[in-house]
Amino acid sequence: MIEIPRAERLIVALDVPTPAEARALVEKLGDAARFYKVGLELFMAGGYFELVEWLAARGNKVFVDLKFFDVPETVRRAVANLRGRGASFATVHGNQAMMEAAAKEKGEVKILAVTVLTSLDRGDLDDLGFSCELERLVLSRARRAMEAGCDGVVSSGLEAARLKAEFKDRLLVVTPGIRPVENRPADDQKRTVDVAQAFAAGADYIVVGRPIRQAADPRAAALAIQDTIARIFPAAPG
Repeated sequence: MIEIPRAERLIVALDVPTPAEARALVEKLGDAARFYKVGLELFMAGGYFELVEWLAARGNKVFVDLKFFDVPETVRRAVANLRGRGASFATVHGNQAMMEAAAKEKGEVKILAVTVLTSLDRGDLDDLGFSCELERLVLSRARRAMEAGCDGVVSSGLEAARLKAEFKDRLLVVTPGIRPVENRPADDQKRTVDVAQAFAAGADYIVVGRPIRQAADPRAAALAIQDTIARIFPAAPG
């Protein structure tokens, strides 16, 4: 099993409009979270890398989720520009050449290849022209990611078990689309699991946004998830 500090298995998605709101949420969560995802919404707000560096300076780990998709040379240069900024993870969402370009320049940053977004279902894949079964597509993209030198994949918990059965610890599995079983809200996430289901399937990390951010008490919501993780990994370092 990959050795991961227990408290870092929860990655909180800072999907808020401004860096000021992101910092306020981080401060509100305090030691309830150690790992944060910073995505496109904040990238477009300005002050993105200042936020990344602020998080790193606090001792937090940072997941830069910009899903690089461009000509391979542009992807290579973009990933090279991440080095030394405090990022732990970054995503690429492209073909073999793009993934290879990202892996070539990753340095200390772990590159995660997006398999199939958790907001997509079978109907969406048909619309995009993918005729194969969803699970088969996820496994195919994961195989290509490993061949390209990526460190892991972003995948729904519904496919995590198959990924771990095939790749064991050769690929990290990072699972978004986490929703409480008893109260999954109607939103744009279609292929969801809860915290326990994700880790039972083999996820190494989970990404949680709205169930924490929109909770009446975000810190209590994050701590509840950390308590669940502690029960699942009782022998792991905190």
